[in-house]
Amino acid sequence: MPEPRQPYSFVVSREDWSLHRKGYQDQQRHQQKVKDVIKQNLPDLITEENIIMSDGQQIIKVPIRSLDEYRFIYNYQKQKHVGQGDGDSQVGDVIGRDSASQKPGKGEKAGDQPGHDIMETEVSIEELEDMLFEEMELPNLQQKDKDQIEVESIVFNDIRKKGMQANIDKKRTILENLRRNAREGKPGIHHISPDDLRYKTWEEKTIPQSNAVIIAMMDTSGSMGAFEKYCARSFFFWMTRFLRRQYEKVEIVFLAHHTEAKEVTEEEFFTRGESGGTICSSAYLKALEIIDKRYPPSSYNIYPFHFSDGDNLTSDNERCVKLIEELIKRSNMFGYGEVNQYNRSSTLMSAYKNIKKDQFMYYVIKEKGEVYQALRTFFRKREGGTVG
Repeated sequence: MPEPRQPYSFVVSREDWSLHRKGYQDQQRHQQKVKDVIKQNLPDLITEENIIMSDGQQIIKVPIRSLDEYRFIYNYQKQKHVGQGDGDSQVGDVIGRDSASQKPGKGEKAGDQPGHDIMETEVSIEELEDMLFEEMELPNLQQKDKDQIEVESIVFNDIRKKGMQANIDKKRTILENLRRNAREGKPGIHHISPDDLRYKTWEEKTIPQSNAVIIAMMDTSGSMGAFEKYCARSFFFWMTRFLRRQYEKVEIVFLAHHTEAKEVTEEEFFTRGESGGTICSSAYLKALEIIDKRYPPSSYNIYPFHFSDGDNLTSDNERCVKLIEELIKRSNMFGYGEVNQYNRSSTLMSAYKNIKKDQFMYYVIKEKGEVYQALRTFFRKREGGTVG
């Protein structure tokens, strides 16, 4: 006769391990500080030229000032540090100053004061994307044709008695142990047996989302200087990465225009240089033509984005306003970005300010760091604005 199987014995440790995790807690606190510094520098980091002009496989360095702990320092700089009043001192009187409190910095002469410790931390583009994209989404997304766009998601849906050790559900295991011990007249947590163990299970679900197409239009006329083109390309660079990372099967159409507009490849869009005058209505007409032929609004969420320096043929402005209103009828949102470094008066923007439609949004970029604000303006998460 085989010997009866002996029950397993598990012990619940009640030792306080919090002090043993001090190093881990310090590490977590440091990583949070590093993350905060990177977030504060996001407007500058996302317009780094070596990122925009690269293939996206870049590691960049962020300078972070180290933080010293408070401590007593004996005879600092070997100078007098004690002040003494004349006997009539009042609360708040200054009785001495630390001559060494002059801050090191830029000057004409070489200084003799110590500087602040600066360290550098490396950050990848993927980490920048995590921070940049966490507050972004396609606005006013409507549910259209379910068969086109799908998103894979993991859903925890069951608790079982068998499973992998890594998937053990500790809370439900303890509850089962409490129930069993209570039934046996021995209340409390003790002698966890295999019958008490519970495991989480999940399944991968395909969640349908809505179709979307983005019409990216960029002014490449002669008036668009290096700064204007750089800001516009930076915006479209991050927009493209955001859409491809967060949404599956979202289509992007690239249009370049001067006095004429044409559909171009993604590589041409980000690298081509042009010259000539500017007729923005040519881009809007091309966008309408593409939408009517290939992207019916009944099946697609449509988002036209146009970047320009605001320098347009004056007689064309009124036509542009009418065409934008036509595009808005077919679109969830129309975004206009103007790169205007010197804050000059733009006849195009003067005309666009009269468009009173909720779907029309604009942002004027005066410096590179404002590309970040433009992205947040157009793609900020809106309460109840997305239908999955």
